[in-house]
Amino acid sequence: MTILPREILQNSRSVVSVHNTPPAVPVGMDYTLAYALRQLAAATTGYPRYLLAPEVAVLLDAVADLRQRMLFDLIWNTGARINEALAVTPEDIVLDAARPFVVLHTLKQRQQPRPGRPRKNQPVKRAVPLLDEAFTVRLRDHLATFTRHRTKPVWGITDDTARNWMNIALDECQQHGIRFSIPGITPKTLRHSFAMHLAMHGALPATLQAYMGHRDFKSTQHYLRVFALDVGIGRNRGIQFTFPPDPAMLSMLTP
Repeated sequence: MTILPREILQNSRSVVSVHNTPPAVPVGMDYTLAYALRQLAAATTGYPRYLLAPEVAVLLDAVADLRQRMLFDLIWNTGARINEALAVTPEDIVLDAARPFVVLHTLKQRQQPRPGRPRKNQPVKRAVPLLDEAFTVRLRDHLATFTRHRTKPVWGITDDTARNWMNIALDECQQHGIRFSIPGITPKTLRHSFAMHLAMHGALPATLQAYMGHRDFKSTQHYLRVFALDVGIGRNRGIQFTFPPDPAMLSMLTP
């Protein structure tokens, strides 16, 4: 049985292969280090559990149904909450702009309305740019093939159905000898993965907060503090705590 991640180097949703050189890995991404950091986070209480981009590619590839796959692809590319993704209509998707984007709607509970803030139970919306050109093409094709009404949700299903779709994909992976190295993968895992993917590519905290739709910055820090497990000491993986006793004694005796 294969436990992911291994050196899966292609990030396409339909092609996964293993090579010695990674032509499709984003420049600047050290997935060996990223995996080590993720495992530190997974073993620590209170940290988000997320997948790396190659793992998401494998997971999406296991979803045979195009409608199901596109739902998970949308969450991975926008960080949408499951209820936000299921509320998306073709009218919320703008693909012909210079920077394509999706408008996500959610219902935020406001205890104390402030000037400029939506009142309690008033829908809140945010626009999330689509940063991946290949996904934009897939989304355009999907809308042309599967949607007829611009104001009806693209996926007329419940969140429980979406979770069942995810479980089917995970079962498919297991049947092919693929097991992911973090447990309990759900659609929310893809939201966490989107946030960490942006953070690993240097997204500003304010940008991450806006894309994720966090009212409180503490929710955004939930992702950023993962880097404190490693980057907080300057990426210096050469730090040593073992020191030969003789030089140590000499250094103590030296005035």
